[in-house]
Amino acid sequence: MSDTSILVTGGTGYIGSHTCVALVEAGYQPVILDNLSNSDAAVVERIAEISGYRPPLYEADVRDAAVIARVLAAHKPIAAIHFAGLKAVGESVAQPARYYANNVMGAIALFEGLLQADPCPVLFSSSASVYGSPDQCPIPESAPLRPESPYARTKLVIEQILQDMRAAYPEWRTGILRYFNPVGAHPSGRIGEAPLGVPNNLAPYVAQVAAGRREFLNVYGNDYPTPDGTGVRDYVHVMDLAEGHVKGLQRLLAEAGTFTVNLGTGRGYSVLELVAAFERASGAAVPYRMVARRPGDVAACFADASHAQQALGWRARRDLAEMCADLWRWQVQNPTGYRDF
Repeated sequence: MSDTSILVTGGTGYIGSHTCVALVEAGYQPVILDNLSNSDAAVVERIAEISGYRPPLYEADVRDAAVIARVLAAHKPIAAIHFAGLKAVGESVAQPARYYANNVMGAIALFEGLLQADPCPVLFSSSASVYGSPDQCPIPESAPLRPESPYARTKLVIEQILQDMRAAYPEWRTGILRYFNPVGAHPSGRIGEAPLGVPNNLAPYVAQVAAGRREFLNVYGNDYPTPDGTGVRDYVHVMDLAEGHVKGLQRLLAEAGTFTVNLGTGRGYSVLELVAAFERASGAAVPYRMVARRPGDVAACFADASHAQQALGWRARRDLAEMCADLWRWQVQNPTGYRDF
């Protein structure tokens, strides 16, 4: 029990694990709740190796209200950060009911538990996918919300649930972070993105192609209205995102109220630009082939990041070259993720 404990759901995941490191560096003690459905318990030891603090791990589903109550009673966290959830756009199109059941019901169970705990402030990990195909880029927080996949719709539904619950409990402190495309790894090379099976995200797939684990990259669509025809995204270093969560947490703890903030660089890169940057960082070729667009994907999506600077005092500091260099270091040191730990 500590007055610096922070509950982190999904804390062994990609962004969650890096945020745990950033939390420890900022003087907090993360407590992880994760069902390990797309992660590995070995992550906890890596967090300890980097930060000097081993977070307690509760292996459980966030939908388990009894476990949430037990964790909150045992550690009395001063806030929670909610990452836990399924996150693959394509998979959500094929399995929408599973995404709603997991993501939405998990959030409800957590929020209800937190409201019974004094109420405990919460920072919700949302997504820029709630904007859908934007009318303008860069995208401000005030842009229309038109999610185009079941995954994105679960994020928006959770945002709306959070707003409705806060209306019923005005004293509850809540924050929503809509972040763009996380890339990279901790510079130590000890934690990074380690998807089970075939990666759903572009950057880890590119890294596996460069390492020779996969023959080539499928580029989904070369007929978008972008400079080279491939999708444009705002790639942001995962450590910048992690530090953004710490800034969001500090705002929650310092001020009453609520906020919604984009976390991105404000700059878009196409798929082919990312591939070229990764080839420069790794010195390895990344062969690719063009295939049809995927359902739910949009042409371009990058942030207006100015509000993050104003509201949280945060801005992304690491560039695409550093993202690719850190990702390559992780890939070389951990060719099969955490399985050799």
